[in-house]
Amino acid sequence: MKNGLLFLLVVASLGVGLANAAEPQKDVFKGKLFPPNVILEHQAELELSKSQFTDIRAAVVEVQAGVAEHEWDMREAYQALMQELDKKPIDEDRVLLHASTALLAENQVKKKQMAMLVRLKNLLTAEQIRYLETVYPQ
Repeated sequence: MKNGLLFLLVVASLGVGLANAAEPQKDVFKGKLFPPNVILEHQAELELSKSQFTDIRAAVVEVQAGVAEHEWDMREAYQALMQELDKKPIDEDRVLLHASTALLAENQVKKKQMAMLVRLKNLLTAEQIRYLETVYPQ
């Protein structure tokens, strides 16, 4: 029972990325935060200043660099986890250790992405935000 529950937990956590690719999930922040590609697609209509454009670019580059390290850690931990799951018997403690490492790295990626999205919104004027809310509604 314990191993079955663990397996479901691992499959569920691993499947999040696959589910996102297979089925579009609701973006809970849509209309509240705006991804850089949406902002840049509407750059002309938003009349982004040179300063805004430069700051947006810097925020995106910064998060990409910071995320890369955590993505490597996450990949490495998931690979180690999968190797543990191939063993018989499965060492539950080692599986949980690798799962924790992977989930911590994944959390760091999401945290950095959230910080970037907040930073991007803070770079926009109230008028620009109102415009984006109309083209990228909830």
